[in-house]
Amino acid sequence: VQLQASGGGLAQAGGSLRLSCAASGRTFSSFDMGWFRQAPGKEREFVARIAWSGGYTNYAPSVRGRFTISRDNAKNTGYLHMNSLKPEDTAVYYCAAGNDYVYDYWGQGTLVTVSS
Repeated sequence: VQLQASGGGLAQAGGSLRLSCAASGRTFSSFDMGWFRQAPGKEREFVARIAWSGGYTNYAPSVRGRFTISRDNAKNTGYLHMNSLKPEDTAVYYCAAGNDYVYDYWGQGTLVTVSS
């Protein structure tokens, strides 16, 4: 499956952005989807995950309550709704697809910059 992340940009602290992850190729609905991020000079970290059915989600503690992951399997698209953004959310965000917490497919990343 090929993944294309989009929706990044510049936001002010306290603002919101919505990232999208468009999938093509193999059946998107058969894969769990995750969002990860990598800040400058730091390692990539987990942000959120949603099961293939959409019925289960989990979040990193740093974003829980502010970010919401969702998906629309009919549109082969996943989303990350980001609210109450903080400067420390600045990073390149990647979407990924896989099963059993192993992500075999990755998008190219979209940059999110949050100004204070």
